Amino acid sequence: MLVDYVVSYVRDNDVEAVVVGRPINLNGQPSASMRSLEPVFNRLRKVLSPIAVLWEDERFTSVLAHRAMIDGGMKKMDRRHKAVVDKISAAIILNGYLDRIKLMK
Repeated sequence: MLVDYVVSYVRDNDVEAVVVGRPINLNGQPSASMRSLEPVFNRLRKVLSPIAVLWEDERFTSVLAHRAMIDGGMKKMDRRHKAVVDKISAAIILNGYLDRIKLMK
């Protein structure tokens, strides 16, 4: 289960916060997948306390991931793999969070 994996990872590594991509529609309303993700998010907050578990807007990350793959010269067939897009999107989400907290310091 995802929660067990994250708890194990946090236990074995020096983690300051867990950043979760928040699925929001373009109009700012929660997407349909938010119903499934919110209970997982709340569970993580409970079991990982006092470590922060935070939402980060994930709008446009798939588009940005595809653009990064094209700019990086990735072949068209390789760009079709959802797992690759998801990994790059996750990096974009985390980078957005890190940029935002850097500006706050």
